[in-house]
Amino acid sequence: MNLKEVMSELESYGDKAIKNIFLKHEISEPLFGVRVQDMKKIVKKIKKDHQLSMDLFATGNYDAQYLAGLIADEKQISENDLQLWVEAATNYSASQYPVAWVAAESNHGYKLGLEWIESDDELIATAGWCTLAALTSITPDAELDTDKFSSLLDRIENDIHTSQNRVRYNMNGFVIAVGYYIKSLTEKAQQVASNIGKVHVTMGETACKVPLAKDYIQKGIDKGKIGKKRKMARC
Repeated sequence: MNLKEVMSELESYGDKAIKNIFLKHEISEPLFGVRVQDMKKIVKKIKKDHQLSMDLFATGNYDAQYLAGLIADEKQISENDLQLWVEAATNYSASQYPVAWVAAESNHGYKLGLEWIESDDELIATAGWCTLAALTSITPDAELDTDKFSSLLDRIENDIHTSQNRVRYNMNGFVIAVGYYIKSLTEKAQQVASNIGKVHVTMGETACKVPLAKDYIQKGIDKGKIGKKRKMARC
């Protein structure tokens, strides 16, 4: 399938009700309002296509950017490609899902994640924290710099409540991910989560709430899921 064909099929799956939900979640135009299950019908036809993923992301359409993340080839995508993506993400959802997922699955996630969290651009910093969180979920602990991840927990404890809105949300998510997926840091993540307490984030015109990190990690402990890795970041 080429770009024109994919965009036409995406548009055919657009749903006004879904689009309105997205808009209330501060996902900006342009977008069609496509359900993920409908996107996956297109993914089945395409599998992975590096150039098409790049072309889709460049459209600036949110649904196209999300689909780009689902068909991206993590082995072909370059550091420069990912930098183009993070700068072209049209909203926080594009930053924290397709950009972060593909970055984490590529060979560039750790380097870019650490660079992006230093950005003053809220969407780029969001992508950075999400990329690092995703890395904890798919990378064996022996291949992670656990000392660095530990120091990032300290940084979050000090900075989370004064950070930008969506950065706060994803710092909180990082604490949950570290506690859930890096067994040697679970206890520390729990303590940091306890010290942080409730994190306040503006969530658009929705009733969505920020998860309490301490409770989420405890659920993982209670269910015996601590340290169990995922096969891939994308879903």
